Amino acid sequence: MEILSILTLFFIFLLTLLFLSSLWRQQKRSHVLPPGPTPVPLLGTPNYLTRDGIVRYYPEFHKKYGKMFTVWQMADPVVVLCGYETVKDALINHAEQFSDRPEYPVIDSYTKGFTFVSANDHWPQFRRYILTTLRNIGVGKQTLEEKSQKEAEQLVQAMSEMGGKPFNPSHLLGCAVSNIIGAVLFGQQLDYRDKKLLDLITNIRKHVSNVLSMKHQICNMFPFLLKLPYLGQIIMKNSLYLVDYVREQLDFHKETLDIAAPPRDFIDHFLLKIKEESRKEGTKFHELSLTMYSSGLLIAGVDTTTSTLKFCVTVIAHLPHIQAKVQREIDDVTGSQRPPGMSDRAQMPYTNAVIHELQRHLDLAPAALFHALREDTEFHGYTFPKGTRILPYLSSVLFDPSQWETPDEFNPGHFLDEKGQFRAKPAFMVFSAGKRECLGVSLARMEIFLFFSALLQKFSLCPTTGAQMDMKSLRFNKDEIIKSWEIRAIPRSSHAA
Repeated sequence: MEILSILTLFFIFLLTLLFLSSLWRQQKRSHVLPPGPTPVPLLGTPNYLTRDGIVRYYPEFHKKYGKMFTVWQMADPVVVLCGYETVKDALINHAEQFSDRPEYPVIDSYTKGFTFVSANDHWPQFRRYILTTLRNIGVGKQTLEEKSQKEAEQLVQAMSEMGGKPFNPSHLLGCAVSNIIGAVLFGQQLDYRDKKLLDLITNIRKHVSNVLSMKHQICNMFPFLLKLPYLGQIIMKNSLYLVDYVREQLDFHKETLDIAAPPRDFIDHFLLKIKEESRKEGTKFHELSLTMYSSGLLIAGVDTTTSTLKFCVTVIAHLPHIQAKVQREIDDVTGSQRPPGMSDRAQMPYTNAVIHELQRHLDLAPAALFHALREDTEFHGYTFPKGTRILPYLSSVLFDPSQWETPDEFNPGHFLDEKGQFRAKPAFMVFSAGKRECLGVSLARMEIFLFFSALLQKFSLCPTTGAQMDMKSLRFNKDEIIKSWEIRAIPRSSHAA
């Protein structure tokens, strides 16, 4: 009993010491940081760092504290950037200083740093290589556009088989999107009923959900937990499934690679790069980096684009007057038979504007992934030390009243000039911005435009109930819209020739 009492007292003393140390560090650092909600010693402000916390609390903090405020991840400050001008100044005007990442122990434990979200010195080299390789494969070119148009035809056929009855289009959209990134990475496009494709989509969704979960955050804050028996395997189960999926593709490509023939896909390009770099000491081009970056492209190329398309087709079903105007424009440009192509986008400014406005209201990522400072940086009256965590609050950019005439309303005119032509808006940061902008932005934009316009060319999309919902209600329900809402796809009768 006496030993137990001594251990209890020691434990209490240790906790008290940690508590006071954390309190002292927070108070010392808070004097040189933007203001923010008061942190709890040891814990920080954990409820303000989840996705739900960002959506719920950050609008209020933005109003109260202005263009920057500080929240805490345990004893580490996180500086949140608000509004277009502040975010642009950081991610574009000071792109190099704000382009680093903090550590993510859970992801780093199996990727060994070869991922888009990791802090490492070799990322700029891989970013250049991946962008160049994607262009060489055909991203942004006619070859991949033609594959996407054929995939759009398959998507239209699959939706027509629903016979106008209510259904959740998430699965079909996920199959179409997965097949495009599958063609880019692996040179494969699978049947929508293929169990391999279904399992892949399921594990990608679960992986993304896990990365955003509280258990992931707790393990990132206390990485020693990953050493507990089975815990790491449980938390990373879906992630490791995706890694194994890519490794299977890699093994097949190694067996069938023809050095004399043109590369078939991303893996072929990377394998040839590995061979080219094999004699260089310390090269980062090897099978591990190939596997991990391919896994990252696969995840990024499926989940966000599928969610965006699901939101777009569901919300447009609740906006019949907007949908009818889009369909008239498609009919005028392409008629009823020829599928819309990327060359038509310039002649379809209203359709393009509607897609962009839908994405703005979707606000899929209210905040970007954590950035970190590469060096000590003076920014808007503060001096932030190297390594400070930065969180760009993208919702505040997409609804910034200084950038949008009617930020809370659904208004395609935000993306149209006085002549009715499409105009790009710098504050349209749905893919983030700067050196950490999404690598697949051009691929995602192509898929969204081709699939959305192909579906509206062939179907009138309708809600499953007669009640129409306003845009505020639809935006409030966006998570449920993406996950479970149903629509009806009614084949359009013969229209413009």
